[in-house]
Amino acid sequence: MRTPTTTPAQAAGMIRQDQELLLTLVEGRTEHELRMPYAVNDGPLGHFCDSLHDLVAHVLMWDEINLAVLTDARAGRRHWSLDPRWETTEIGSALNHGGVEAGRRIPSELVLHRFHSVGAALIAEISQYDERAWADPATGGGFDGGIGALAEYVATTPDGFLFAHAARHLQPATVTVPV
Repeated sequence: MRTPTTTPAQAAGMIRQDQELLLTLVEGRTEHELRMPYAVNDGPLGHFCDSLHDLVAHVLMWDEINLAVLTDARAGRRHWSLDPRWETTEIGSALNHGGVEAGRRIPSELVLHRFHSVGAALIAEISQYDERAWADPATGGGFDGGIGALAEYVATTPDGFLFAHAARHLQPATVTVPV
């Protein structure tokens, strides 16, 4: 059985830190500046972000999915994204491209508004657990472990960045993180 390596407070803090990393780059920039080309590192599933606007949309999409996974688990349901048919390189890449493309159709101001809202909701979802419930297998909604193990599973990039999705795309290309 999977067990979490973080506490709820640590997980919430790591998410907050990752959000702040991205927000310090985008806050105060104009729509034009956010959509200008920006060197964002490709992820293991390919290239799809050409600007800071794209990166915010990308991280936002995955935060929304992660929030839904945790909310479903709290209700005793298994989220659609945990079905093995959705957990392939091809489908993950398609979701990345589709999410970024959808974000490109929305003004940056609204993407950032949503990023703040979803980020706060994700942190609130995680913060409601104490350490016992975080590790209790009964809280995982059928996942092999508790809600903490599930949160870590869905919030780890394929190449091993835990609760650091924005950081993953902003790290120098020479940085590697062990899985």
